Amino acid sequence: MSRPRRDPRAERAASLVAGEGPRPRYDRTRRATASGRPRRDPRAERAAQRIDGLARARYDLSQIGRPVGEAVTATPRTAPVAEAPKTIIVETPAFLVAVVPDAPGGRLSSHDRQVIGAARALAGREGAVAVIVEGECEGLGAAGADRMLRLERAKGYDPAGRAARIEAALAGVGARHVLFPESLDGGDLARRVAVGLGEALFTNAEVVAAKGLVRPARGRRVEQSLAPPRLATVAPDAVADYAGPPREARPLPYEGSALEIPKSIVSATRIPADPATVPLSLAEFVVSAGNGLSDLDTFRQVVSALHATPGASRVLCDAGLMPRHTQVGASGTVLAATCYFALGISGAPQHLQGVAGCEHVVAVNTDLHAAMIERAGLAVVQDAQAVMPALLRLLAEEAAGSGKAS
Repeated sequence: MSRPRRDPRAERAASLVAGEGPRPRYDRTRRATASGRPRRDPRAERAAQRIDGLARARYDLSQIGRPVGEAVTATPRTAPVAEAPKTIIVETPAFLVAVVPDAPGGRLSSHDRQVIGAARALAGREGAVAVIVEGECEGLGAAGADRMLRLERAKGYDPAGRAARIEAALAGVGARHVLFPESLDGGDLARRVAVGLGEALFTNAEVVAAKGLVRPARGRRVEQSLAPPRLATVAPDAVADYAGPPREARPLPYEGSALEIPKSIVSATRIPADPATVPLSLAEFVVSAGNGLSDLDTFRQVVSALHATPGASRVLCDAGLMPRHTQVGASGTVLAATCYFALGISGAPQHLQGVAGCEHVVAVNTDLHAAMIERAGLAVVQDAQAVMPALLRLLAEEAAGSGKAS
């Protein structure tokens, strides 16, 4: 035979480590087979693949194809540091596309962000997006605004005066296109501005592109298209948000003076609706109970203290513990709330479909790996039965403190 005969005793004697005490010790990494290949050390290979600097163990699997005979060195690896996106600056745009958002409470709504995304589609690379807001507003650059024009916020309810101020601002900006959200306030403002400027208004656009806008007509049986008009409103959930790098949102100079418009409405007051009676599809803040809750009386106290609309998972509704109209999910009500607070809900796929349109999700659950915990932007890994009394105490202390301050 051409293959040499192995001598196990000689191989074992060659791997003996001298001076290691009375018991014999062997270095198995130096043990060679008949073919001369060194013995693999899986632990050393795994340690070399680990990425340092992370709480959970992560491994670089690109070394799996390493040759067997190559030496394994446990070189420490660090997690790659993502570079911060660079802000896009448009110095001399060819034209401007203006957006007049609702911005309730000084923050952009999801519909406002969609309208800015539609404006980005009209602006392209040559144009710039200018957002006209009243008062302070955050997140304009991240939403895709190249320019910003801030007007003074009017006191009280004065739709005619607001429309006049927007008309004066548009005359100063000189925008090629102006987009409004097709909402309760935005749609009313767009129609007032169109009448004041004596221009046509293309309403409820569902497709916005540089070539033109498209909207449904005749009961959605046909589509109407038009080259990009000067004034238009954008339907909700029709255009995607801007997802690119942040923009500059440079303030535009504006020297317009406050306009004195005779008020046709002498007095107007907004009366908030009772959150307990608001339909889930229209609610802004929803607090839901899941199978992890047994004390529903405390849950109702939390809902009342937070001035929220109650919701529930399908399990509680099927058991008759919560009304059927409070069911959240694909088989219940699909939400479009600003904030969703889930107490003791694990997060079934049908339930997650119902909260997919919520802007902020807060979850309380004992399971760290629950689907609702992963979906939430703020998660509390704790028993909801213990969290609810603590939350009620904090709300009571806050109410007492504000009462003393006043």
